[in-house]
Amino acid sequence: MPLPLAPLVPLALRIGAVTAVGFALRRIIAARSFPGRTDQRAEDALDDLGDGLAMHRPKDVEGQKNAALRVRRKIRFRGKTYELDAGAIGRLRLKEIE
Repeated sequence: MPLPLAPLVPLALRIGAVTAVGFALRRIIAARSFPGRTDQRAEDALDDLGDGLAMHRPKDVEGQKNAALRVRRKIRFRGKTYELDAGAIGRLRLKEIE
């Protein structure tokens, strides 16, 4: 007995429409996004961070808070060992404009 394909046509059209919209959105987002860059000074600063979380206020700058975070772990998964090294530097500055 042959398989009736006519009932599958609406499903195939919906899946095709969703795929086309997704592809179009991906192209639009890729065309408008900034490709980014790697700054070696920032990479060196992240490598020099100590482990843990640090927060402080510089005495020479009014209204600024700085934070730094670094986590280093070794993860074993399915017989392989991976090293996780995550670092972040943040600054929050609030200035009154006259």
